[in-house]
Amino acid sequence: MIHVRAQLVPVDGGQPLEIAKDVTLVGRKEDCDLRLEHKSVSKLHCVIVKTDGLLLVRDLGSTNGTRVNGQRVRRAALLPNDKVTIAGFQFKVFLGPASPPPVSQDENTQHIDAKDIANIAGGELADSVVDEPILKIQANLLPDVYPEEQQKHKKK
Repeated sequence: MIHVRAQLVPVDGGQPLEIAKDVTLVGRKEDCDLRLEHKSVSKLHCVIVKTDGLLLVRDLGSTNGTRVNGQRVRRAALLPNDKVTIAGFQFKVFLGPASPPPVSQDENTQHIDAKDIANIAGGELADSVVDEPILKIQANLLPDVYPEEQQKHKKK
């Protein structure tokens, strides 16, 4: 099993927050693993799950939401350098064996056009040696709430 260091690095500076446990509860409540003391943060805001080399975040129905790279999410995978916003707190995701790099305020991803990549690479770029059909992405057929759970809530 690969152990990866996972941290949330505050975008505005400050100490990185270590995600040490496999399941980290984030919120304003005293018994949360990662406590963000601000009225914009829900008591139980979100949960961060650490798996082999990956972080997953799931919003717990928070008032001010959880965002990944600006997009409000119910759940999402967090990749290195993704920006996570928990209510008003912005963090950059760090995954790796060493210390996280400093976060720069003006850091942006540069878009490179396919023609520019071909010029840099020195000519035509082949997709692959073997000509295989491209598979279409299929929607996940599993619902967020299972039918038997909905029935339990309706009976209450």
